Amino acid sequence: IRSIRIAITMVQRRVTYRRRHPYATKSNITKVVKTPGGRLTVHYRKKLGKVPRCGDCGSKLAGIPALRPKKYKQLSKRQKHVSRAYGGSRCGRCVRQRIIRAFMIEEQKIVKRVIKQNAAKKN
Repeated sequence: IRSIRIAITMVQRRVTYRRRHPYATKSNITKVVKTPGGRLTVHYRKKLGKVPRCGDCGSKLAGIPALRPKKYKQLSKRQKHVSRAYGGSRCGRCVRQRIIRAFMIEEQKIVKRVIKQNAAKKN
């Protein structure tokens, strides 16, 4: 009698997929939900988006949401990048380094040119 009572009170957790193939893949992730009628059904979960990363250092880009590609397509341009040179592609730290590097290279060129002119005056 006790075994019959346990069988009746246990919740039947087995559910079937409502669409797609029967394999537990990344695109087929589900969540078991109890309906108001008391039945257990399956809700399909959407894949999570990844935060865009800096092309130089690989850090996460601030100010840009983590979405799936289809959602990015629906966003306006101002929501997909930040208002800066290389915004949406490189982080602020890397942009600063690029600016400083470019400035130092230009300064080096000027110094070389001045040294060359001074050497030409002496000869």
